[in-house]
Amino acid sequence: MNLSGKRALVTGGAVRIGRAITQALQAEGVEVVVHYRSSQEEAEALSEYTIQGDLADPSIGADLIKRAGPLDILINNASIFTKESLAQSTYESALRELQVNLLSPLELIRAFCAQTTDGTVVNLLDRRIRGHDTSCVPYSISKKGLEELTQLAALEYAPRVRVNAVAPGPILPPPDRPDADVRESAGRVPLEAMPTPEQIAEAVLFLLKAEAITGQTIYVDGGQHLLGNGV
Repeated sequence: MNLSGKRALVTGGAVRIGRAITQALQAEGVEVVVHYRSSQEEAEALSEYTIQGDLADPSIGADLIKRAGPLDILINNASIFTKESLAQSTYESALRELQVNLLSPLELIRAFCAQTTDGTVVNLLDRRIRGHDTSCVPYSISKKGLEELTQLAALEYAPRVRVNAVAPGPILPPPDRPDADVRESAGRVPLEAMPTPEQIAEAVLFLLKAEAITGQTIYVDGGQHLLGNGV
């Protein structure tokens, strides 16, 4: 598939992995609408098409699609990550994580598919969906739910829309710890090489162009998902 001339919405598309995805799409000739919550300056430096919204708001999904459209591509990249065990989490903190990481993508997919007859969706997951990390229970539940949503949406909206996912491994330190050494905290990586944001973007591009693929998840994690809990 030739992506030139297509229009895409990338949630959280101004920074970190989202920035790499935005730039990769633009290099392919895609007109990218960059969604942001608070990174206005970074978003406007990337694209003349930007849109602000807090995905913690349950009503934001359909509104974002309406404001950004018409669209050919949806990249559900934005997420929040909190280190909370089951005992540490509260109803409010768990609901916020589920809203941003799962329920908003659900609404975005539903609204996106209602406005296109030939579209493509890529969701960003996490290699943790193949393990059981008790240090981040609400986050893990939300990402495992998004994997299931990827497959269900792929079935429901075929053949009009393809829906796939990319599951990154350890890429960057957390936003609140920018100086942390991600290599030291990442655990074992079979390939002994940390993936980069650009490699995540390459996987996204592959899925956008692969017209015979839907309902699939590509792991870009150096093989770390194969270890399950043994990381």
